[in-house]
Amino acid sequence: MGKFKLGQLSSFFPASVVHGMLAAIGLIIIATQSHVMLGVTPESGSLFSTILQIPHSVLNMKPEIFLISFLGVLILVIWPLIGSRVPAPIIVVLVGMLFAWHFELDHVSAANGSKFLVSISDNFSADFYFPDFSKLFTVAFWEAVVSISLVGSLETLLSATAVDKLDPYRRSSDLDRDLTAVGIGNMVAGLMGGLPMIAEIVRSSENVNNGAKTSWANFFHGLLLLLFLVLFPGLIQSIPLASLAALLVYTGYRLASPKVFARVMDVGKEQFLMFVVTIIGVLAVDLLTGVALGIIVKLAINLVRGVWLNNLFKIHFTIQQQDNDTLVIKLFGSALFSNFLPLKKMLTELKPGKTIIFDFTDGYLIDHTVMEFIHDFRQHHEAQSGRSQKIGKALETFSDHALAGRLMTADDRK
Repeated sequence: MGKFKLGQLSSFFPASVVHGMLAAIGLIIIATQSHVMLGVTPESGSLFSTILQIPHSVLNMKPEIFLISFLGVLILVIWPLIGSRVPAPIIVVLVGMLFAWHFELDHVSAANGSKFLVSISDNFSADFYFPDFSKLFTVAFWEAVVSISLVGSLETLLSATAVDKLDPYRRSSDLDRDLTAVGIGNMVAGLMGGLPMIAEIVRSSENVNNGAKTSWANFFHGLLLLLFLVLFPGLIQSIPLASLAALLVYTGYRLASPKVFARVMDVGKEQFLMFVVTIIGVLAVDLLTGVALGIIVKLAINLVRGVWLNNLFKIHFTIQQQDNDTLVIKLFGSALFSNFLPLKKMLTELKPGKTIIFDFTDGYLIDHTVMEFIHDFRQHHEAQSGRSQKIGKALETFSDHALAGRLMTADDRK
């Protein structure tokens, strides 16, 4: 079976649950940053409390702050139509700094105690706080370490898997390498007084939207940020928070736009149910709870549809060598998000150039996550001079979408 790697847990996230997590994060960004765009600080409370306070912030908004935010969103919408090679976010920040100077936001902030501009320390070295190891041998210390490690690892897997869904080239991240990098980074950051870090959706989605193709985009993002923090703190302190909020709200909208909801609905009603449950769970509790609820709903749907318990987490298939260049992968029973890891691992280890036949004639239920994976695999395999085909006719598909979940014909399952 080979050695299990933590990164393989990403296969346990149904596609619609991942999309629901992305949409929920987008809604959270919109809800929290809307107040910043209006120049009003909401009362502390739950996320739903923050959402309910938006009308109050609208009635009490600061006109000059809202103008900066509005111009930022307007630029983000119009700038791509111009076709300029200068990224729109840079223009948003520059225009925001110009209006912040015009409205003298630095004096306004000092006068009423509000923060309308980015606030960082003038002395870069002053932000380093070296750790105190006096609690190294206490239970509380190791409880915190284990909790942060587990939560951070799971959220990194979720975030990386979600960003893979946004990649126009349909590539898959090396999740084990990502986890290793995050672990090493967190140890180094902790030794310098830094906070734990995870894979981050907002920055990564912006990289994708602005044409980034490799992980060097993240490297240069961090390098440039470090250089500006060290060399130009005064310049950063002149950036209005309203401009940054406009960038975030625009990104949040793209993650949770009506088109996203429509695309999930097209795949099937059960996919939309998981999508909505995940969103509600993330908004009401937290990210991990929302994802867990979405997975539980999906497992329940599969049981209702007749999947046997012993097939829920274990897949049954055979591989037959038809000739030197042809492999037949025959499925027995159901192929689900919760059991297809062995099939995924086997396919990813195949040499390119072969002809692969997926035989579903003895299959029962094939869910959307597996259909999506096989579709992506076939595209990648055929791009490397291979060939593939599917055998088996569906008795029922759960929507008109080409990759919708399906039940195979009763006759073919005899």
